[in-house]
Amino acid sequence: MAKSTRQIQVAVADDHNLLRSALARLINTFEGYSVIMEAENGKDLCEKIEANVLPDIVLLDLNMPEMDGFETTQWLHKKYPHVKVLTLSMLSDERSIIKIFRLGAKGYLLKNADPSELKQALDAIVNKNVYLSAYVSDKLVSGLHNDADIDSREVVLNEKEREFLRWACSELSYKDIADKMYLSPRTIDDYRQSLFNKLKVHSRVGLVMYAIKNKIVEL
Repeated sequence: MAKSTRQIQVAVADDHNLLRSALARLINTFEGYSVIMEAENGKDLCEKIEANVLPDIVLLDLNMPEMDGFETTQWLHKKYPHVKVLTLSMLSDERSIIKIFRLGAKGYLLKNADPSELKQALDAIVNKNVYLSAYVSDKLVSGLHNDADIDSREVVLNEKEREFLRWACSELSYKDIADKMYLSPRTIDDYRQSLFNKLKVHSRVGLVMYAIKNKIVEL
């Protein structure tokens, strides 16, 4: 049977015109890929997707006016879950990375990445359904300490600790979590430190990774 020559169709959404055009031109040079749509923000992208052929992949800037990458990813995941989102951002903080993956993104790429890494990311999303750069992988495991040696069956969490872990997986600050749990910020700090010690992690990312691994929350 002959191998299909169908190109992977890509949409690019970024509010910077020069960058968006440059990305589109670059992707069009990649074998097997074709940019079929450009949008200046999330709202523009959603309107164009509703009126046109669906892309296979959306390359999406996180920081856009009117409808940012977080809102757009959530909308795409809800309405067109088979459309794969590769996010592009200058943001490198752990909370943004965790949040965008929980909203349904399949990959996260920093804007200072080399063109070859963009091609690598697109290929990975097509073939493996996910792309984690070395940088993002490091971010996601930086809070873990000897995680492979932790037997989750030996860790007993009470319901308040499990509730705290679920809130820790959101974008809420620790102060906001205290409000949600009707506890003082000091008590929340105690929960956090207790879980750091109990789970042998060093950061909020470590807590999130533990919660995901042990199905306390789902991606």
